Amino acid sequence: MSESKEKRHFSNSMRSTNSAFLPAQESPNRPARVAFVLLEHFSLMAFTAAVDALVTANLVRNSPLFAFTAYGLDSMAVKSDLGIDIAAGGRLEQLQITGEEHPDILIVCGGFRCSLEKHQALNRKLREADKHCVILGGLWNGSVALAHAGLLDEKNCSLHLDNHAYMGEMFANVRVSDRTFLVEDNRATSAGAVSALEMMLALILHFQGRDTVRAIQEILSCDQVAEIGEMEPILSPDEPSLPELLRNLLQVMGANIEEPLTVDELATVSGVSRRRIERLFQTHLDTSPSRYYLELRITHARRLLIQSREPIANIAVACGFVSSTHFSHCYKDYFGVSPSASRLKRTDS
Repeated sequence: MSESKEKRHFSNSMRSTNSAFLPAQESPNRPARVAFVLLEHFSLMAFTAAVDALVTANLVRNSPLFAFTAYGLDSMAVKSDLGIDIAAGGRLEQLQITGEEHPDILIVCGGFRCSLEKHQALNRKLREADKHCVILGGLWNGSVALAHAGLLDEKNCSLHLDNHAYMGEMFANVRVSDRTFLVEDNRATSAGAVSALEMMLALILHFQGRDTVRAIQEILSCDQVAEIGEMEPILSPDEPSLPELLRNLLQVMGANIEEPLTVDELATVSGVSRRRIERLFQTHLDTSPSRYYLELRITHARRLLIQSREPIANIAVACGFVSSTHFSHCYKDYFGVSPSASRLKRTDS
């Protein structure tokens, strides 16, 4: 059987980039549910960063992994720190902790001007959620609400630096951390808008695993730049930086999509042996150079296919395929549909 007729799977290094376009995987029994309680003057940026992570998780997996609803304390419209009213999906009293619609995660969204006073109804709701093992969280200074409910005693928490003194003075049993976010002991807290995204990624990691988080990072962290201002690939925190030689090889591959080089030509260009190149790819990317190169080209083709109106034949040539037929076979092997069907599907979605 020829290689082009065999079903292919992306290697680990390229799977996250293409996950949203792969055949749909089996969906969980139900999406994990996240409830946000919006305090008056909550940080809109922190809230949207957290929600963005959840929405992107659904996009990259082609099936709903998370559902979320926002609740106001006493009304269906809550004023954010920017003076913009945000429509909530319900009032706090409507948030059901038990039953089919119960939340798996409950997060209080604070902000720079939010009141730090105790709210009795919120206290009761948080305590009820804790009894049912709901993960409780706070954005910005939302963790103060958890402290009022006695749910941070002898636990670590992160919150905005401006509120450290208040938390330390009012809640002696709470351990205030200098870290920008923490996810531990069924608690998830963050200090601000940027760390809200990181906190949600840590929660998504808990529910869905590292591959989903990497796929989200591919989309939401693409504008993280090095000091020289050039885009760099986002590496997982637990992965070592790629060796300079390997980075150079990846750069050469990326610059030669239309006329791909052979592994021997890559060896000549880099001044090292073919065997060393193969060891580098296997050690750091868990794949071969030729497989990575093909996946790089098919990924480039997928982007052109969906984002442009170029004829498929032109895309095949631009991505180094010898013919449209060969390109179509390879594309279908990886994505489960033909290039034309993939373009039509994306247009209709």
